[in-house]
Amino acid sequence: MKKYLLSIFTLIIPIITFAQDSTAEKFDAVFKKYTGWFVEGIFAEIPFTDDIQIPWVLFVLVGGALFFTIYFKFINITGFKTAVKVVQGKYEDIEKHGVDKLYGDQTPGGNVFETIKDDGADGEVSHFQALTAALSATVGLGNIAGVAVALSIGGPGATFWMIVAGLLGMASKFAECTLGVKYRDVGEDGTVYGGPMYYLSKGLKEKGAGGVGKVLAAIFAIFVIGGSFGGGNMFQANQAAAQFTKLFGLTGDNAGMYFGIVMAALVAVVIIGGIKRIASVTEKVVPFMAGIYVLAALIILFANFTLIDDAFALIFEGAFSGLGIAGGLIGVMIQGVRRGAFSNEAGVGSAAIAHSAVRTKYPASEGIVALLEPFVDTVVICTMTALVIIITNFGGDSSAISGTFMQYGVEVKEGVEITATAFDTVIPHFSIVLTIAVILFAFSTMISWSYYGMQGWAYLFGKGKVTDLIYKILFLFFVVVGASISLGAVIDFSDAMIFAMVVPNIIGVVMLSPLIRKELKKYMNAINKKEDALEDGATDLVDEM
Repeated sequence: MKKYLLSIFTLIIPIITFAQDSTAEKFDAVFKKYTGWFVEGIFAEIPFTDDIQIPWVLFVLVGGALFFTIYFKFINITGFKTAVKVVQGKYEDIEKHGVDKLYGDQTPGGNVFETIKDDGADGEVSHFQALTAALSATVGLGNIAGVAVALSIGGPGATFWMIVAGLLGMASKFAECTLGVKYRDVGEDGTVYGGPMYYLSKGLKEKGAGGVGKVLAAIFAIFVIGGSFGGGNMFQANQAAAQFTKLFGLTGDNAGMYFGIVMAALVAVVIIGGIKRIASVTEKVVPFMAGIYVLAALIILFANFTLIDDAFALIFEGAFSGLGIAGGLIGVMIQGVRRGAFSNEAGVGSAAIAHSAVRTKYPASEGIVALLEPFVDTVVICTMTALVIIITNFGGDSSAISGTFMQYGVEVKEGVEITATAFDTVIPHFSIVLTIAVILFAFSTMISWSYYGMQGWAYLFGKGKVTDLIYKILFLFFVVVGASISLGAVIDFSDAMIFAMVVPNIIGVVMLSPLIRKELKKYMNAINKKEDALEDGATDLVDEM
């Protein structure tokens, strides 16, 4: 591995040094010329009023989330308690061996999910590891910077609609991640290949739409590869490098490049080990990062607990009145929903790739775990960020929309700086910790998106060590590129590819919804059978595993 890394960096350094000149700007301009139409198309806005335009992709995301919420009878609420139990490992026994084998007579053709090898379930990671791997790709700059930007445009009321979008997104995550496990491929060595590419091609074939499924799967694979190189890689590296050089006052022309090389080396150590290594890192990094961030937010909220009710009053008032924000109620609603939907990526399909690697015989078990993701990302972390900003921005009047460091209704460009200012008002110099958190968030996002992109790559170009290595080398190259130069048009194009993933994914998941409902019923029956057996005096075999 060291030989590969040394070869990569030897090739990269002269290329990046050359690219830092005006060549990068020229390339960016040419790239924008030929790809601008795609970016504009994906982020095109539908005029709602003279002041309000709504991105069409937002209609697809929220419309899909509403459909899944109603179709699965509010699984985002009814499945929450079960989700916590699954993550805790309460049903690990039946997920590994099947409920009929452990808590009842084996019934031929019963509910046990068919697997290969021994009677243990396929998969490479636990429920908790899959959850943290997926969370690491969504929890990040959007929670720190994106919330500040949404509040600056939509005011405090945007927080309410952000929470609504997060709650609805839980149903989308449940649906797509259930399918991710149901239609995954398992290699002879136990390696799992899963995600929308597989449930679009295999699932739609079962529905008699094999041709459409193959086309949608190929389109999704192309989009996820493009997204992994840009929004999931170069943008993250660029933001991390900018924060690092700013923190330590580095002004050299090559500072970003050197940071990129170190970052690429760290990413390489993790991603060359595959999803098991990625999961083992994210299960430690994500709770640690989120823990520090949430703890700091709680300290600020407790220090200002008398203002919390004022903050919520401002949030609810703004959510339904607009509080003088451009576009009024609709403007506030759009900003909140946009931030919530874009932050947790529910409906995009990316998380289904990480969740497909879980060890279980019941696909719906991981779908239920996945619904926790938008809750943690949007309902908890984004809301805490919003409360901290609103409370510390009150100034002398807790009912005013003007603030001490941010004027609601006036868009800010540097969201990280606004959030850092908010935290610094109560915890001096916390902006340093926040900068480190941004770098760690970027790192965890990159390693998870490398896995997403590689799954799309393997689907298009075949599975094997050589194809995997080619993708990983390209990914590491773009880490250094992203840290060294700003390619605005390239990043915009990649972001557009990420949200273009929504179209084939939502089409497929809606078509396969009846099958998801069947899988949910199968898993809930298994849980009930175990619970009944325990009530009748059976021993809980989880304790003996």
